[in-house]
Amino acid sequence: MTVLEQKVEKALDSVRDYLKADGGDVRVVRVRDDMVAEVELLGNCGSCSISHMTMKAGLEEAVRRALPEIVRLEAVESES
Repeated sequence: MTVLEQKVEKALDSVRDYLKADGGDVRVVRVRDDMVAEVELLGNCGSCSISHMTMKAGLEEAVRRALPEIVRLEAVESES
């Protein structure tokens, strides 16, 4: 994991308890060269009907507040 990916993980820690309270979580997959952070929504977050709102209003906001160089978060499917 790169230093930037570790910083994104740390930024996500600020909202992780809310996700876990609903049976979900999030994992950083990678940060691309275009400064888009790819994340995988886990547990209930992966199948939640309002996960797009969680991404924008919660996760992306937390990351961009801590790391303004990240332009957006993008949900990706599990590689397994």
